[in-house]
Amino acid sequence: DYELCEEWEHLYPVPREDLINLRREHLLHLLEIGDMEKALQLLQRIEDPGICLAISEQSLDQHPNLAASHFLADYLTAHFYASLTTARRNEIQALYIGSKVLLTLPELSRVNYFHLSSRPLLMLEQLLMNMKVDWVAVAVQTLHQLLAGQEIGFTVEDINNLLSKYAEKALNFPFTLKEKRS
Repeated sequence: DYELCEEWEHLYPVPREDLINLRREHLLHLLEIGDMEKALQLLQRIEDPGICLAISEQSLDQHPNLAASHFLADYLTAHFYASLTTARRNEIQALYIGSKVLLTLPELSRVNYFHLSSRPLLMLEQLLMNMKVDWVAVAVQTLHQLLAGQEIGFTVEDINNLLSKYAEKALNFPFTLKEKRS
């Protein structure tokens, strides 16, 4: 049906908002079924950059699945970086990095941390609190690679401070040792 609608829009004028809504729904459908190639082709067929930006942003704001969020964040960063406000750019980059970190976790555990995908530092803290040390090691390595030269609201130093805080808590004993008296 989406292809038929696309053919009709070539024959008859379609209001801008209807066009954006139709393409957004088509894009979300393609991303939902995992057809990233067709989703990219759909975005490339849109001639008006303003419409393409609106469709991509609105689709991302619908909070699609992990792969779709990652795809959209990557696409927006690659094609519309200069068109985005600094706050929106940081938000999208944080989502991209968070989704990348999520992809390093075991597949069955990703759903537990998906709600934190736009807040990678909080995700890292949650992993630390859940004592997923092996996962934290991979996540920190991924974050170090991704943060090189990026500004998204936190730095490698913030990650190191978080790790130090939890390392200190791990060594903190909340009780005193009793002395043996003779």
